[in-house]
Amino acid sequence: MAKVLVIDDEADFREVIKFILEFDGHEVVEAEDGQSGLNAFHESNPDLVITDIFMPGKDGLETIREFYSLNPNIKIIAMSGGGGTAGTWHLGMARAFGAKASINKPFRALALKALVSAQLFHT
Repeated sequence: MAKVLVIDDEADFREVIKFILEFDGHEVVEAEDGQSGLNAFHESNPDLVITDIFMPGKDGLETIREFYSLNPNIKIIAMSGGGGTAGTWHLGMARAFGAKASINKPFRALALKALVSAQLFHT
C-alpha cells in the first residue's frame, strides 16, 4: 500500500493511528514533533503525511508550510484536538498552508481510513 508519516507529540495517539493504518496494509513512520517529522520526511519519502497542529517546538502549521515548500504535491492531512472554533480555525489555516485535508480529534477509525484512502487514491 502506501508509506505514511504520522507526526504527533502524544505517543499513545501515534500508536493508535499506526495500528489503524498498518491493519489496512500501510507502512507507518512515526515522529513526535515537527522537526523530527521533517527529518523522517527526508529519510523515508512518504506518500502521505498526517500531522497534529498543536505540538511543542515546531508546530504543525510551520511543519506543513515547510513540507509544502519542499514538495507542493505532497498529500498532507492535518489533525487537531484543539476543539471549538480555535481548532476549526487552525485546521483552516493548515489547509491554507498546504494540507489537502483535515480531521478533528478524536475521530473514528473508519473516518481516518476513509480520509487516508481519499487522499492516496482519489486525489
